[in-house]
Amino acid sequence: MIQETTAEFTIPPQYTTDRRSPVRWIISHSLRQWWVLLIALVGAFGNAALMAVGQVQVGEAFNVVSAPVFNPNALFRIFLIIVAAGVARGILQFSRNFGFEFCAQRIERNVRRELYASLLSKSMTFHNLQPVGDTMARATNDVREVNFLFSPGLNMVVGSLTFLVFPILYAPRYHPSLLLVPCIFVVLYFVTLKIYMRGLAPITEEVRESFGGLNIRLNESLDGIETVKGSAQETGEIDLFKRNVIRYKDAVIAQGRKEARFLPMLLYAVALGAGLLHVLLLYRQGLVDIGGVVGYFGLLLMLDFPTFASLWAYSRISLGLAGAKRILDVMNRENNLDQNTSGYARPLRGEVEFRNVTFRYESGESVLENVSFNVQPGQTVAIVGQTGSGKTSLVRLINRTYDVTGGQVLVDGVDVREWNLENLRRSISIIEQDIFLFSRTIAENIAFGKPGATRSEIEAAAMAAQAHDFIMSFEKGYDTVIGERGITLSGGQRQRLALARAFLTDPRILMLDDSTSAIDSATEDKIQRAIYAAARGRTTFIITHRLSQIRWADLILVVKNGRLAASGTHEELMQTSEAYRRIFSE
Repeated sequence: MIQETTAEFTIPPQYTTDRRSPVRWIISHSLRQWWVLLIALVGAFGNAALMAVGQVQVGEAFNVVSAPVFNPNALFRIFLIIVAAGVARGILQFSRNFGFEFCAQRIERNVRRELYASLLSKSMTFHNLQPVGDTMARATNDVREVNFLFSPGLNMVVGSLTFLVFPILYAPRYHPSLLLVPCIFVVLYFVTLKIYMRGLAPITEEVRESFGGLNIRLNESLDGIETVKGSAQETGEIDLFKRNVIRYKDAVIAQGRKEARFLPMLLYAVALGAGLLHVLLLYRQGLVDIGGVVGYFGLLLMLDFPTFASLWAYSRISLGLAGAKRILDVMNRENNLDQNTSGYARPLRGEVEFRNVTFRYESGESVLENVSFNVQPGQTVAIVGQTGSGKTSLVRLINRTYDVTGGQVLVDGVDVREWNLENLRRSISIIEQDIFLFSRTIAENIAFGKPGATRSEIEAAAMAAQAHDFIMSFEKGYDTVIGERGITLSGGQRQRLALARAFLTDPRILMLDDSTSAIDSATEDKIQRAIYAAARGRTTFIITHRLSQIRWADLILVVKNGRLAASGTHEELMQTSEAYRRIFSE
């Protein structure tokens, strides 16, 4: 049965994969490249078969040369066979290498797309708990390990395993008893290989996990570099990073030690000695000629490829499976949210109602308790309260960034869980405290929610957000590329771009999470007028401590310790709510 996990927002999959185990998942990807793998397998078996033919022909050449009567025609025929086999081997070996490499690259591409789509589909609860550094390690290095699993991993493994087959097939042509050594070698080879892989698996998993931990530490240090430098903690961070490096180094050394005790290497040496002794004894008894001795020993030499290739090829497979396991761990992490593609999908009017809403994080921490209120379309709602009282969590329940633990959140009288998620979110725009801007042009950042917007629409939105003037002060204007997270802009400039982004999408519900906190007083009046104009005709939620914004709200919600302490207009609350009056007296 194919495992399907629910996702917050589903991007159409390229094809369905079996995520029940790393092996099943890799196989389901591989089957999509069956024709490429078929070319590779034909190349692998053909290459090994012609190698065996060459060894046999070398033995025949010894018989021709050592015969009492020299036959140059027979020797020339052997020469032609060996040359033809060598040329054909080159073509077949290329087919094998090309097939596995082509398959590896295509699967890496598809795995990256599947993982990226899965990450975009995850809820904010997942992303809040999942370290970014570890996610990046899985999305880059672990995916790359899946590539290496195929090439050189499976490439060498399949190619080498075919070299085990033909010594067994060709040995009886000289004497039936010569099957003994290659058969014993093959049996012991797989027994020791199973033991080796069982011991290698946890080591390679630790290699990948420690690498993920290394990336977590690195990402946190760089993301918080300003804090690190401001606190003069460079030395302490280096020590923390060093401990993660040591963990990764120890895991890699443990892998090397395991590989150094690879028993098939010893088996191969014993097999060569035992096989040569066996065939020489048969030669002395007259049961095998000199050509048989040379040809059989040449067949035994074919065992060196599976022996030496296995030393590192199976490590690549084990690392690839460990990487696949880590990728699946992320993709199979279930969400409680789903896109609900067949859900309610009509234009929003903007009515919002909370009915006895309770919300808790997965950790069990209570955020909101028994919250109820009703907002009519077009009303402006101010949400006030102390830091940590649950204001931001409250508005995030409306667009299902989080889902309620109990009760209902309704938009236009319909439970948000029954809405088509894409339709719901396209009609809601959020401007947060921490403005995120991409390393793209200013125009692209403003048009992020509406990629097909014209330049005139972008400029109109920027003007409404009081951003046009400062944008035009840049040399390239709207084509100016801003730094990562908008670091090249001031806080006020970033927030005005976020306002422009929201204005451009023309949402029916607008949420402003303290979005004017970084705007200077000279600009504040203009921004207030812009927000007031934007709020006209749409439902607007404003989380703020600015009295100038609170006063003109149609409804004010006072949130205290996760509960709705009071609601009403400014004048009503100043008379009836002690908690509201205390906010302005502090």
